[in-house]
Amino acid sequence: MRNMKHPKALLVSLIIATTLTSSCKGSTHESSEPTNNPLAATDASTISPTSNMTAARSGHTATLLPNGQVLIAGGMERNGVLFRSAELYDPTTGRFTAANQSMNTQRVGHSATLLRNGKVLIAGGWSSQGLLATAELYDPGAGVFTPTGSMSVARGDFTATLLASGDVLVAGGENSGALLSAEIYDPATGQFTQTGNMNAGRTMHTAVLLSDGRVLVAGGGAYQHPLATAELYNATSGTFTVTGSMTVPRYKQAALLLADGNVLVVGGSDGRDWQGQYANAEIYSPANGAFSNIAHMNMARFKLPAAVALLKSGKVLIAGGGEQVEIYDPASRTFSVATGRMDAAKFYSTATMLTDGRVLVAGGYDNHSVASAKAWTYKS
Repeated sequence: MRNMKHPKALLVSLIIATTLTSSCKGSTHESSEPTNNPLAATDASTISPTSNMTAARSGHTATLLPNGQVLIAGGMERNGVLFRSAELYDPTTGRFTAANQSMNTQRVGHSATLLRNGKVLIAGGWSSQGLLATAELYDPGAGVFTPTGSMSVARGDFTATLLASGDVLVAGGENSGALLSAEIYDPATGQFTQTGNMNAGRTMHTAVLLSDGRVLVAGGGAYQHPLATAELYNATSGTFTVTGSMTVPRYKQAALLLADGNVLVVGGSDGRDWQGQYANAEIYSPANGAFSNIAHMNMARFKLPAAVALLKSGKVLIAGGGEQVEIYDPASRTFSVATGRMDAAKFYSTATMLTDGRVLVAGGYDNHSVASAKAWTYKS
């Protein structure tokens, strides 16, 4: 899902995914096998069900709002069933309720970024009519979505990163191929302006704001042809420069800034999707501009870019692409399995850190390409 040029083409992707599931729950690729990490001891933390969303969704976005609620927006149930609708999760009641208003258009493969003014910038993605350049703002106070300036080009499966300045960097994505271009959204003017191009076209990549204000962009690439390369965006100069490469090419992975300033990269695929899932993980050090391998996860995972969360303890929750949740401990650089499990592996689900330290894991689709309305909460 979310790797085709038009929602009508998603059916082909979903059929292929379902066909391969019976023989590809593990990986046949050497670097995907967790051979150097025997099954870790179970972590004492737990994941348990909470109430269901109002709709079954995958490829949606989940954004923690200043009031502590979580905005769930868009996504799709299956091919041809895309959503304009949005809903809110209230951690105090454990319930989802429909938002007062829907978005102005259907969106899947879009972005959602919390701005410093408390509004949420939602941009791009696919609708049933094709790729979108449009963007809109959600105002939690008024509970409404209003249009804002459009991007210079329609994009899906791109990254949107809140910069230290409060502006938003939009990079890459898909539009008749992987895009090199990037642009900046200015909340003060409500407009997008082009910035420097990346050194490689990237879609289904990751982008992480570093402690020094630069943005690490890694992996992705054209569909079925992921890259190992990475680059850094300098907001002052508006340029991208090449940095060290990952240890393997990957897309549909997850990446997250750790408390120590390093970046954790987990999972993804070597380009063969279900047959090429990775269990391996690596760390990027901004100090030396290099990636290095760490212990493998306990299972291969991909399609999890929004399903990881930094816990208050400094550990990392990895929830996507498997029935079991794993916890990464930066002190030992090892992974352990949390108590409890979800009912099925969830692809393109979301994981959102709540203000009370729990994590909300919502939606995603299973090995049979069926999206779920189910949600869980993780408590350490």
